[in-house]
Amino acid sequence: MTNSHNDLNNDVFADAARQVLADQCTPQVVRAIEAGGNAAPETTALWNQLEETGLADAMLSEEQGGAGLGLGEVFGVLEQCGAHALPLPLADTLLIRALLAEAGIDAPKSRSVFARGTLTADGGVHCALVRHARVAQSVLVQAGEQCRLLDLQGAEISAQALALDAGVRWSAAQWQAAPVVAVPADVRTLQAAVVAAQMAGALKTVFDRTLQYANERQQFGRPIGKFQAIQHQLAVMSEHVFAARMAAQLGCSGAGCTPDLLRVATGKARCSQAALAVSETAHAIHGAIGFTEEYDLQLFTRLLHAWRQTAGSEGYWQNVAGAALLAHDGLTLDLIRRITDVETV
Repeated sequence: MTNSHNDLNNDVFADAARQVLADQCTPQVVRAIEAGGNAAPETTALWNQLEETGLADAMLSEEQGGAGLGLGEVFGVLEQCGAHALPLPLADTLLIRALLAEAGIDAPKSRSVFARGTLTADGGVHCALVRHARVAQSVLVQAGEQCRLLDLQGAEISAQALALDAGVRWSAAQWQAAPVVAVPADVRTLQAAVVAAQMAGALKTVFDRTLQYANERQQFGRPIGKFQAIQHQLAVMSEHVFAARMAAQLGCSGAGCTPDLLRVATGKARCSQAALAVSETAHAIHGAIGFTEEYDLQLFTRLLHAWRQTAGSEGYWQNVAGAALLAHDGLTLDLIRRITDVETV
């Protein structure tokens, strides 16, 4: 496959995601889904729209009804999920369906999410935090040395801080009955790759909204964006946003479903680092209005703070990268070149 063909696929699917999310994933719909979860009619309606576009199957082979795209080629789709604060797990579902297909598992198509759990004394599994659990239907859980696809129906669910997240517990019988899925990488790494891409989209939206606000908000007879102090803050924001996007894209680079560990570490660490700085500056420039529930900025900054911790914060992934550098037998520059020199096939 040529580079131009890859770029075209990426653009086509990213544009499709942008169009459907701009039309269907409005702030009002986001709020309705957050309030109602799976019971909200908006949840079913929006997911049906996403399924009809073929986005959820984009990483499946053409024989399986997909487009045969790799993780790097769907980066634009993942980015658009974050750019519109999509409250449904399209990003996780894309990758999980591809992983199930690679493993030869014929599972019903559902809204799926990643999670890491622990085996309990009675043989069951407990996941302390499952992102988007209240709008998902199945969970690809890694517990111990195994990954299994578990149905959320019949699981014991407990509330978490964010409306759509939950703690989930399955019995020993449910765990043993679930199919074992052979995955090519640790679930944390897989989840971090797709989360970083979504963070890149959300960071750009927060920056765009803040820039627009600074150009519209009048103070002392002129837009606050004309003041040098605000311009400096916006310049620093833009550096974080575009550096994070490049790092997130690096984390998704390569063919197939398997991201490179060190590239993922680079992407997730940089995006998590940017999440704090960009959110803080955005709220500082917006002032009090940015903290109100009815103002849309908080839909994105809440997500950024949640995603910062998902699959490991910047501290965790910086440690991963640091350990690799210390263990590398050779020039540090050679390892950095291996991480950053991406060859698209």
